[in-house]
Amino acid sequence: MKLLFLGDVVGRSGRKALTAQLPGLIERHGFDFVVVNGENSAGGFGITDATFQEIVRAGADCVTTGNHVWDQREALTLADREERLLRPANYPAGTPGRGANVFTARNGARVLVVNVMGSLFMPALDEPYQAVTREVSACVMGADCDAAVVDMHAEATSEKQTMGYFLDGKVSLVIGTHTHIPTADARILAGGTAYLTDVGMCGDYDSVIGMEKDEPLRRATTKIPSARLATATGTGTLSGLAVETDDATGLARRVAPLRIGPGLEPAEPDFGDAA
Repeated sequence: MKLLFLGDVVGRSGRKALTAQLPGLIERHGFDFVVVNGENSAGGFGITDATFQEIVRAGADCVTTGNHVWDQREALTLADREERLLRPANYPAGTPGRGANVFTARNGARVLVVNVMGSLFMPALDEPYQAVTREVSACVMGADCDAAVVDMHAEATSEKQTMGYFLDGKVSLVIGTHTHIPTADARILAGGTAYLTDVGMCGDYDSVIGMEKDEPLRRATTKIPSARLATATGTGTLSGLAVETDDATGLARRVAPLRIGPGLEPAEPDFGDAA
């Protein structure tokens, strides 16, 4: 099975790039299942019904989030209504929405997706390792699902790496989101789990993590906020990771970065022609 995970969609630039590129990518590479992190899709802060629907129409089968999930109030009802939208699984019991779900891929396979948020330098939630253990234990790869993807939304690279090793051999992919800058460590761990510390963002890379540069520069040099942060509006770039899994085990066979657009070195997976 071929999986694609695309990084945090930031504002209109990210959505336009997704809409323009994702349908063709699915057809060209034969991706069976696509996960997109959409927590910054609404003007850089949160997600709305409109931006969620735009991401899904482009081809996403599941939309994950993170610490900005509740920035738009309508997300509270959207999370309960839309099974394809996930919020971090380590929110307390009773929080709207769900932190994990099993989806049917285009090839008929069952895919578990878990969204979890780190604890270092992030809003205080329940312990992430217990939360992810609960979800992965309830849907064992090879028995209850054919593949499993974990979006580790975290600030610290060390915490993302720790989660990768913690789940090695138990899931198909552990992928980091949140920092909007793609790392260069895409690989398959010893136990067969694909891993990447941060997948980057889908947005305008002529920016400060997706925001227009002027205000971050003023804040950095004067220590005085003078305006609201605004999303950069230049041409968006897609940044993601493609994974090919073993149909017998669900573990990763091949992994390759995907980068399309200005600001990053271009890269597309070469897993063979679409079926």
